[in-house]
Amino acid sequence: MWRKITGITCLLVFFALNLFSPVAADEQIVFIIPLTGEVDGALPSIMGRALTQAEEAGAAVIILEIDTYGGRVDSANAIRKLIEDSEIPVYAHVRNAISAGAFIALACDRIYMHTGSAMGAVEPVTVDGAEVDEKTFSVIDGQMRSMAERNDRDPDIASAMVRSELAIEGVVERNQLLTLTPSMAFDLGYAEGVVSSRAELLDMLGHGDSRVIEFSESWADRLARFVTSTQFASLILSIGFAALIIEVFTAGFGVAGAISLIAFSLFFGGHLIAGFAQWEYILVFLVGISLLMAEFFVAGFGLLGAGGLVAIAFSIVLTAESLGQGLRMLGFSILLSIVIIAVAFRFLAKSDLWKRLVLSESETKERGYVGPRVENELLNQEAVTITPLRPSGFIRMADGKRVDAMTEGSYIAANTTVVILSFSSGTAVVTEKSE
Repeated sequence: MWRKITGITCLLVFFALNLFSPVAADEQIVFIIPLTGEVDGALPSIMGRALTQAEEAGAAVIILEIDTYGGRVDSANAIRKLIEDSEIPVYAHVRNAISAGAFIALACDRIYMHTGSAMGAVEPVTVDGAEVDEKTFSVIDGQMRSMAERNDRDPDIASAMVRSELAIEGVVERNQLLTLTPSMAFDLGYAEGVVSSRAELLDMLGHGDSRVIEFSESWADRLARFVTSTQFASLILSIGFAALIIEVFTAGFGVAGAISLIAFSLFFGGHLIAGFAQWEYILVFLVGISLLMAEFFVAGFGLLGAGGLVAIAFSIVLTAESLGQGLRMLGFSILLSIVIIAVAFRFLAKSDLWKRLVLSESETKERGYVGPRVENELLNQEAVTITPLRPSGFIRMADGKRVDAMTEGSYIAANTTVVILSFSSGTAVVTEKSE
């Protein structure tokens, strides 16, 4: 009886605590997205996933912690569109926002400068560091002014970050790009506040007690950003090409083949994760490899090999971030792969492996070697093909003798009359009898 009473009492206490305990207010979430390092081609897709996660988490506000010295203009513009399309307010916490970083910061709904930070110097340049044309300047300038006007900021200040010829009295002199310090940004209306820590920013926003979720790039994202850099992508392509060629000239599938497979998988896998590659491009690459391998089973270098090389080059250029980058990677990787192959064969020639792959000793009569018999009496005689010659097969002489035969590269159907021209390693070299 006492056991029953005790059990019932515990159940009642449990339900009372759960049913009548005070209900906590809805918890607000602040979603932090770090934007550090170079603004590269992989960053827009990563930012897209981060903003999607913020929406799924039900964030009340997104804080973009910017610490970058710039990067690609097209990537910055893609991130701008993502920020402007976000239904959740996006605030910039600027530690350093130079060039493309400043462009992204101006796209945010509010800007908060970190003590000791800087923002500005958005003058666009080419990959080689040269100035771009006036058309590109005009587009970037117009976008900067538009973003400034959207948040009631002075558009001339934004233009001064892009055009060095623009002077603003008391702010920047002619022939100098404008870069704002925290105090300048605040005084000119380009920052809503200056903070010294994330906690101070959260308190300023009224989210000091809110739950904070920080976005973290996955290992696949980090790998994709590393692999898609021009330098590393060119290097792994060079290794892939060199290992493939070395594998072709060695017996079986070995270490070189595995290295080639890993290198090409890294290249296409990284670009696929970054959003550059499509499965169609990978299929074109595989077709190119197949055509190139098929060429080794056909006498001479013909359409199969040329088509394979074109398909491989085409797939690499398509997979790159841009046409220019694709061509640069392809050219650099070809040159470097030639160097790798030359060095590799230099060392292979001294190894025991090379001696097993390549005949390095002459086969003379003194060593007991007897070559195949050359039947000179059959020269210029006619015969009939027993099997198709493509290019090798069998022929039958007039006396019924069966002889190994091959053509000079052409195809000859079965039951065709042929003439023996010569012998090569005991095999008759024939050609179709002319009418």
